[in-house]
Amino acid sequence: MNMLERLDNFIQEHQLCDKSERILLTVSGGKDSMLMADLFVRAGYKVIIAHCNFKLRAEESDLDEALVRSYAEAHTIPFFVKHFDTEGYALEQHISIQMAARALRYQWFDTLVVEQNCQKIAIAHHLNDNIETVFLNLSRGTGLQGLQGIAPKRAHFIRPLLFLTATEISAYVRQNKISYRDDSSNFSTKYARNKIRIDIIPQFKTIQPEFDHIFAQNIQNFRDSYQLLQQFIEPLRKAIFQPQAEYTVVQKSALRPHIDNLPLLYELFSGYNFQQNVLKDLIDAWDKDSGRIFESTTHTLLLDRTSLFIRELTVAKPASVNISLDTAQLKWNGYCFKMQISTDANWSRQQQIAQIDFDKLIFPLTVRTWQEGDVFVPLGMRGKKKLSDFFINQKVNIFEKNNIPIIQNGNGDIVWIANWRMDNRYKITEKTKKVFTLVCQ
Repeated sequence: MNMLERLDNFIQEHQLCDKSERILLTVSGGKDSMLMADLFVRAGYKVIIAHCNFKLRAEESDLDEALVRSYAEAHTIPFFVKHFDTEGYALEQHISIQMAARALRYQWFDTLVVEQNCQKIAIAHHLNDNIETVFLNLSRGTGLQGLQGIAPKRAHFIRPLLFLTATEISAYVRQNKISYRDDSSNFSTKYARNKIRIDIIPQFKTIQPEFDHIFAQNIQNFRDSYQLLQQFIEPLRKAIFQPQAEYTVVQKSALRPHIDNLPLLYELFSGYNFQQNVLKDLIDAWDKDSGRIFESTTHTLLLDRTSLFIRELTVAKPASVNISLDTAQLKWNGYCFKMQISTDANWSRQQQIAQIDFDKLIFPLTVRTWQEGDVFVPLGMRGKKKLSDFFINQKVNIFEKNNIPIIQNGNGDIVWIANWRMDNRYKITEKTKKVFTLVCQ
């Protein structure tokens, strides 16, 4: 059976995609992704190519981009590239370079797949990547979920090369003279994954030469066992976990009967990748550390007074936008703002409407998220209050407050905490000549 037949069999077995769909190929320029591009082109799929330049390896990064661009042009494939300030993003979000790169690329892929009307995003993980992932999970502590490795399909992401070993990939690109570039960082054992690949797995192969394929069967066995377990766990999970638009809510009262059952907790939270030691800390903090944050490799959990809030770790604060005098409508972070200037001073008590003394405004106004040190004068008061204290008094958790629109005047004053409270300095009075009405929905 040749390589194209094996690819087709794997795609059909796992129902990854079909030739009526448009596939976004994520191509780094490395051996694996260049082989994936070659196979999909040979197989006759409709594809586009996306390349991320993280600007982390100076000239190497640019040479990677040049290779992928050249391949796409030679095969008349639509090519898209994105340059990232990865180090700056990591610093801003207080995460590692590796996590920053992961977050940035997946955010871009999710945007590009919609813009280019693609149905699937193909990533070139192979069998050895899968084995390394299981070893990494074992080293960090894991259960059945972590022993499953990398799923062939999750949402619109597909991994069509999981049936191939690294040795098979090397042989194929050599025989078919496929150009590729090596990432120099892949040869450094300072990274845990590289150390597993370079130092640890070869030791197992001295014991069992067919280690790769035997381990692949083990992964399938773990996956089958996990699916069986989920048939019993899923009804309880659905009763406890409440998915919302931005995060998932768990009422502490619903989880309390199970809080001392660590194996059950681990399985309930398995979709969020929390390690057992993190869940132990959660149990210890249950009734005494409201406001504490817990993190997995993919999610953040907030322990609040009556609830737990879980959201993806990659969620970043939305960028600020301006409101100019000629702005009639504006969308920001899921909110829609409508503006109007009039001489009507009739007072509205609706929280989603702010009526502001127009002559006190300096345009452009800014819509942004809260910042450390923010203060304002709450409507009906005279003294300033820290915005963080206001949120605490209103029982607004950290996830919610990061999504609340803050309207800032051109002089830096906060004018309105949208849908919550006006600033007293900007309210309309009997002296008001013009009213700037701002509606937030």
